[in-house]
Amino acid sequence: MKSHYIFKSILAVAVIAMASCKPELKSITPSKGTADFSRYIAVGNSLTSGYADNGLYLEGQQNSFPLMIATQMKTVGGGEFYTPFFREDQSDGSGHVRLASFTATGLPVIVPVADKLAVRGPGPLYTKYTGELNNYGVPGIKLGLITFAQYGNLNPFYERLLPGVPPNNTTTYLDFVTAKPFTFFSMWLGNNDILGYATTGGASPADQPTPKATFTALYNLAASKLMMGGGTTAGAAKGVVSTIPDVLTTPFFTTVTLPTLLKTVQAAAPTITALWITTGTGTVRAATTQDYFLLTLSSANVIGTGAIPYGLAPQNPIESKWVLDKDEAAVVADYTNAYNATIKSVAAANSLALVDANALLKEYTGTGKMVNGATVSSAYVTGNLFSLDGIHLTPMGYSLIANEFIRSINGKYGSSIPTVDVTKYRGVKFP
Repeated sequence: MKSHYIFKSILAVAVIAMASCKPELKSITPSKGTADFSRYIAVGNSLTSGYADNGLYLEGQQNSFPLMIATQMKTVGGGEFYTPFFREDQSDGSGHVRLASFTATGLPVIVPVADKLAVRGPGPLYTKYTGELNNYGVPGIKLGLITFAQYGNLNPFYERLLPGVPPNNTTTYLDFVTAKPFTFFSMWLGNNDILGYATTGGASPADQPTPKATFTALYNLAASKLMMGGGTTAGAAKGVVSTIPDVLTTPFFTTVTLPTLLKTVQAAAPTITALWITTGTGTVRAATTQDYFLLTLSSANVIGTGAIPYGLAPQNPIESKWVLDKDEAAVVADYTNAYNATIKSVAAANSLALVDANALLKEYTGTGKMVNGATVSSAYVTGNLFSLDGIHLTPMGYSLIANEFIRSINGKYGSSIPTVDVTKYRGVKFP
């Protein structure tokens, strides 16, 4: 047999063999599994509300992770999801910030945006929302305050959701979110129970950590009540809960460092070799790399000012409100770990889906990781994960959180909710 006939015969056999071995492609049928998503509610704080860029405003609300999840849930029988949106003519909400430009040395110039505020006086209070509600995210709320009857008179973000006006609001947050029946919930509470202490440098008497025993008792109470689905039957609703992030890994604490501060100072005063701080106990000492400087110190522009240059001499040290000293940082780490141990324990005891947001966000520290061909990291401005306040996320960051919630829900309840297309969401908006 001639060679070209042999080649054709071998090729024909190979084609037939490949055709016979071709895998059968099956489409995945969306399924709700053992869960019911017909009325999903989101319980939480600023991270749940879509807070970003140091404020709650319309674009942030439109990119909240619960709204992303709810949109995907519709493919498996999920119902409508209502967010307390600010009106378009009040789209700046509480006010926020934007990136305007960069200095000659590459530092970001951040400016306030307050053209279309949703403010009513006095207070200020925010324009009331009176429609249906599924996203109960309230910026600033602590787990330690979910049963405090007067909270609606103190927090304007919560007050705008309530029918009454101060001082007549007496509905606790936990009662408010469970007032109507629901079938599924997400709960991401606990961040603010340590965040306020950390972001004020441990210096605010009003922002001390919630006691661990109180946190445990209230987390158990919240989970138990939410699982009743707005009724009295235990287990009527299923849900997902999340650990809280380690705030010390956010740009708010990692951007302004001792080396970067010294480098800036030494450009004008080469003989300076130390910066002086006031610790939480009132001790004045030289700062070390174990101390954390707050992002807000950079914009305060106080270093080196005054007759005795601020921070450059022990006679005029950096105030405690601008720095979280190493002992205070240890307190933050201790309480974060304790709170997260409680969250994991409650999730396991009640067979709830669990998201480890703490572990997830840590994956983006350092050089970050690739997301759809682009590097995403926790670096301030350039990392695209965190918004301009250095604590809350960008729309892209919230989409990554949404996907982690979806994966956890699918894994626990056997559902097949499709994940979010991260490429549809922006990182930091450049001028």
